Amino acid sequence: MIRIGFFLLLALSAVPAWAAPGDAAVLKAQQAFAARKLANLEHAARSVPADHVLAPYVEYWRLMLTSRTDDARIADFLARYPGSRMAEALRADWLKSLGARAAWPLYLAEYPRLVKPDIAHQCYAYRAEWTQGNRSHQREAVTLWFTGRDMPSMCTPLFEQLIEAGLIREEDVWRRLRLALEAGNPSVARVVANALPEAQRPAAALIDMASRDPARLLDADKLDFSRRSDREIALYALDQLAKRSSGQAEQALRRLAARLGAEEQRIAWARLATWAARRHEASALPWFQQAGAMAANDFQREWWARAALRAADWQAVLRAIDSMGEAARTQPIWRYWRARALQASGQRAAATPVFLDLSREFHYYGQLAQEELGPVMQAPPVNNTKMSSDEVAAVARQPGIARALALQGLGLRSDAGQEWNWSIREFSDAQLLAAAELARRMEWYDRAINTAERTRELHDFELRFLAPYRELAQQAARENQIDEAWVFGLMRQESRFINVARSSVGASGLMQIMPATARWIAQRLGIKRFHPNEMQNPAKNIQFGAYYLKHVQTSLDGSPVLATAAYNAGPSRAQRWRDTRPMEAAVYIESIPFAETRDYVKKVMSNAIYYAERFGQPSVLLKERLGTVPPRKTPAIPATDPDVPLEVERADD
Repeated sequence: MIRIGFFLLLALSAVPAWAAPGDAAVLKAQQAFAARKLANLEHAARSVPADHVLAPYVEYWRLMLTSRTDDARIADFLARYPGSRMAEALRADWLKSLGARAAWPLYLAEYPRLVKPDIAHQCYAYRAEWTQGNRSHQREAVTLWFTGRDMPSMCTPLFEQLIEAGLIREEDVWRRLRLALEAGNPSVARVVANALPEAQRPAAALIDMASRDPARLLDADKLDFSRRSDREIALYALDQLAKRSSGQAEQALRRLAARLGAEEQRIAWARLATWAARRHEASALPWFQQAGAMAANDFQREWWARAALRAADWQAVLRAIDSMGEAARTQPIWRYWRARALQASGQRAAATPVFLDLSREFHYYGQLAQEELGPVMQAPPVNNTKMSSDEVAAVARQPGIARALALQGLGLRSDAGQEWNWSIREFSDAQLLAAAELARRMEWYDRAINTAERTRELHDFELRFLAPYRELAQQAARENQIDEAWVFGLMRQESRFINVARSSVGASGLMQIMPATARWIAQRLGIKRFHPNEMQNPAKNIQFGAYYLKHVQTSLDGSPVLATAAYNAGPSRAQRWRDTRPMEAAVYIESIPFAETRDYVKKVMSNAIYYAERFGQPSVLLKERLGTVPPRKTPAIPATDPDVPLEVERADD
């Protein structure tokens, strides 16, 4: 196609883009599709040249608006663009139409070609098999039931079939009801309860009261503890109360314990212990001990391990990790801390192989594991593998990549990113590195980084850790007397160097600065007539971000870990999470209550190590860079604000 050649030239020369015939029409077609205006879409489509690289997208948009039930037209499109992202999206939509129409033979013929089915597709597939007399996947179908989340309406008939056939039993209904309440989804629990005999169903009014005023419900003697439904509501109310106050929840549980079964008591203690651990309260460890591993789920066991880390109780760390399921226990985080616990317990010989395996992985825990081994046993350094221009050109000629570049060139960033990710999903390491280099030349930095990170054997860390805007960052770091590698580590995590990045809460630019913070910084710097839109200017954004980073570091005793946490979650929270005694910074990070901030701090500090090496800075261990978090000098502010998003990390197993 003519347009593929155009974008290949653009990619390899890195020249500015210019408008090509049909681009304006493609944009109008996309806007009409987004607005669901078929007439406008049809009008724009007539002006798109047949050989335009995005002509298939225009056809795809038309099909999505007009032909969900035109099986022949859809099948024709799928045959002409096999394996494409458009085919996957169209097939996914078509299958739901087929399921809604109960066109089961066609559904079963097409379903295996869908690469990434969602839960609704799975429910339709199991229903389709059921109608054909095939029950070979009934165990997998039952597994879908066990979740605390709301499920698509397409799954309701499947669950009704499974209940009628006796494959989902009454005890399974109670289990899901408990999962829903534990996940903080009382509306789901009320729906699930309809599968119970009417006399056994929990009262909706009591569930509502447990959500709204758990202390009053538990004090009012409104619950009949001879009924299982009311005991489940009591467990939910205790959980909701523990979310607000460990002390009140403990008093209520001790008062009601005799009216609960032994297992129910242990479940309640596990829930109370988890909230206490997330608030860093000393009561967490004895409560976890009282609950026992069998009463907890893996989410709760992880917080048991974190509470033990803060208490430096290495035996409890081992017990908590060893009680986790295999999926949790084999994650890098718990492999590392288990090895640390073994080492602290005098079992160095058992810890070393774990550290050695981790040291070959390129992430935060791999870096920490390398340092535990010392220089003699560390994994050998990795050489950067560079791709030739011919290899880059070969990747650029692939239709999916050409479409992604065209979409990006037209400013359709979401579609471009999805097309790119789909196109590289089965690339070899060499192709991934060539694609990453292509994205770098296009200054599409987030795709370059994310693509380079996917390699398994061949690596290029200069692509993984790109350093655009280097002069601006150097100047800002120098002016604020902070580490340039740290600035880059944070900027990479915040925006992947997308200058137009804007978060869902309004943060913008390379260092993702909130409008109110930007105004405060402008005032501090004496800048008059400032507007937050100026944060789209790379120089000003980096200047403001570096200034704020230095400010929070200074206000938090010079700790880069505290400052990084504060940059993401706010200074008051970073302060609240400290202890009254010095703490290993890696332990502080591990016990941050917010999953997003916990992951953010790890990645920023890990990034800084790679950037320091790239910039030729003197070698500093990650542990040294993390340092020790100084003790808190003032009492912590209790986390009683209901808007504090502790629940972003609720368990659902």
